Amino acid sequence: MSRVCEITGKKVMMGNNVSHAHNKTKRRFDINLFKKKFYIPEEDRWVTLKVSKAGLKIIDKKGVAAAIKEAKAKGYLKRNV
Repeated sequence: MSRVCEITGKKVMMGNNVSHAHNKTKRRFDINLFKKKFYIPEEDRWVTLKVSKAGLKIIDKKGVAAAIKEAKAKGYLKRNV
């Protein structure tokens, strides 16, 4: 499974390590991703999501049900949650 936030859609970025001699080698900028369980009181069930720190902040601000609904509308959450 790829390292993609299911709430914000953030993915891994690619870039370069640049040495003092200005040699460039490829590197990855990973996102700060967590596997976390959330309780949805409206549906009386638990869901497990892969979310970034930014995704956790969105869930804290809007609520888990609203964040999941918005992520499904934008196409970030493909599976049935």
